[in-house]
Amino acid sequence: MLVIDDLSASFRRYNGLFRQDFITRLSNITLTIQAGEIVALVGHSGAGKSLLAHAILGLLPANAIATGTVSFEGQLLNQHNLVEHRGRNIALLPQQTSYLDPTANVGALVRWAALRGGKPLEIKNRLNRVGLSDDVAQLFPHQLSGGMARRVLMAQATSGGAKLLIADEPTAGLDPANRDIVLKHLRAHADNGGAALLITHDLIPVLSYADRIAMLKDGQLCCVAPTSSFSGTGEMLASPYAKSLWRALPQNDFYAYA
Repeated sequence: MLVIDDLSASFRRYNGLFRQDFITRLSNITLTIQAGEIVALVGHSGAGKSLLAHAILGLLPANAIATGTVSFEGQLLNQHNLVEHRGRNIALLPQQTSYLDPTANVGALVRWAALRGGKPLEIKNRLNRVGLSDDVAQLFPHQLSGGMARRVLMAQATSGGAKLLIADEPTAGLDPANRDIVLKHLRAHADNGGAALLITHDLIPVLSYADRIAMLKDGQLCCVAPTSSFSGTGEMLASPYAKSLWRALPQNDFYAYA
């Protein structure tokens, strides 16, 4: 469904009056996501996870220079067709709940998302699917708890019928119950023929939902492996970095792999 081929992203900045420097933040990223699949993109803060999501969607700032290609269902994504794909075929589930329009209630937010995708409104059903009651439709973003706001974002992202969901830290700050609601919804989306790129720094919870784990370190992919490889002592992991992170988790006795 999604093919990322040799994608790099650099940023231009001025050093003095006339000299320009280029800072590379993503280097030679190659990754595929198939229909029916969740790929979890794991990495430390600042590794470039959100930047990759924005690069896929063509949302980089004006001083960014991107090379390589991104294709969706065999069609090369570019500045001319990205607007058509965003929301209709590819939807972003953003990290910040501030993406919710503070001037509109939840019902309106979900309604707009469905209309953009040409889908039936079904506002109450869409809220119920993410564990929210009907009366939440009347609330405004400032009246929502953090968990409720993230589930509203999920309802928005899925209302337009997008095939590919790019979920940027969708479970950050959530308790286990709300976290699992979001992850189960992503899993159901993939099982119904969609796909998801799940961006997270929290490896353990996503192992029960993702098909593959892609690890990003300082803007470079260092590991792409099935979730089954993250078990035992990590003996099935070819990447020393991935093995080191796995062994250093509390569940693995904080062992530092050398």
